[in-house]
Amino acid sequence: MRKLFLALSMTLLLTSISMAPIHNQNTASAQDETPPYAKWGRLAMEETKSEYPDADIIDYLHVGSHTSDDETTQKFKLWLKEEAKEYGVFIDITFHNETEELVQITFEETSR
Repeated sequence: MRKLFLALSMTLLLTSISMAPIHNQNTASAQDETPPYAKWGRLAMEETKSEYPDADIIDYLHVGSHTSDDETTQKFKLWLKEEAKEYGVFIDITFHNETEELVQITFEETSR
């Protein structure tokens, strides 16, 4: 009986090992990819820190983007904390599509 149990255990172990997914290190995962808005997100955080030097950035959200023929606007919302006060700031970064030259950065505070 003990030999039968041992044989079944080994069979189950070998079966589970052979059925385990094989991870190919050459395959890029979703976590490894840098989103196209990352550059603008870094700029949004830098400019927000410059505009609100006494506040800490405690949260970050890419809201979306709007693209026209010539320009794109990347939209972000950052949540700031300054002493006992917490508030949100919407940041819109507009740039030329071809050159990525910065056109405008706007800030709008919000309580939510």
